[in-house]
Amino acid sequence: MLHYKTYIASPSAPWVSFVHGAGGSSSIWYKQIREFRKSHNVLLIDLRGHGKSSRGLWKKGDSFVHIADEVKTVLNELNIKRTHVIGMSLGTIVAQTMAERFPERVSSLILGGAIIRLDIRTKLLLWTGRVTKRFIPYMLLYKLFAWIIMPKKRHEESRSFFVNQAKKMCQKEFIKWFSLTKLINPYLTRLQIKTNAIPTLFLMGVEDYLFMPPVEEVVKRNSEFNLIKIKDSGHVCNIDQPDKFNELSIDFIATIQTEKAITAIG
Repeated sequence: MLHYKTYIASPSAPWVSFVHGAGGSSSIWYKQIREFRKSHNVLLIDLRGHGKSSRGLWKKGDSFVHIADEVKTVLNELNIKRTHVIGMSLGTIVAQTMAERFPERVSSLILGGAIIRLDIRTKLLLWTGRVTKRFIPYMLLYKLFAWIIMPKKRHEESRSFFVNQAKKMCQKEFIKWFSLTKLINPYLTRLQIKTNAIPTLFLMGVEDYLFMPPVEEVVKRNSEFNLIKIKDSGHVCNIDQPDKFNELSIDFIATIQTEKAITAIG
């Protein structure tokens, strides 16, 4: 079972569901909750093997599809018909998978530190991890990855937070999540084609040097997608620059809600 927590503003308020990345937990959104709960119903979820959610849920062949379906189960349990989904890092793949599998439930996507495609540097990094994951302690690997992805001093809070959250995982869970990276490129290419009808905003730290170039390319090819770069921020832009992240996300959601109301009237 997935652990979750809700904050209810009002029955008529729009729902916003937050999806964290691998090695994190729903607590990564601690700088978003106060602002969002003022005028939104907030759903925070711990993905399988993370935070307070159950371990050992993996079966052979499990993929991002199964993880997205677990999130849908939570939406069903709470009777959430539609929600805006905010994802971070690997959680953006879960968010996009949700949009592909049940688009009628997703009002919009806000993808922070989005992983859209793996370039040669990222592929080499992940290949090294896959080769060594069974005999090198996972925390050593995770600390290395965190430092490579978030190398600057101003990324220190984000880096430390993710490393501390990852300590709550176990080696087996880490290996299972890491194994999902094998087929990311072809899978994400298909996702971008199938989800471009859903309003999508990419929020990327200017210093997210590993993952920014692929996002820039996909936004150029898809006029439906929007990209805003956040200054003085790295991969985990919701922690590096929370005020800007919150402002941009809330404004985007407000725009979508207004357009929805106008369409309903028309």
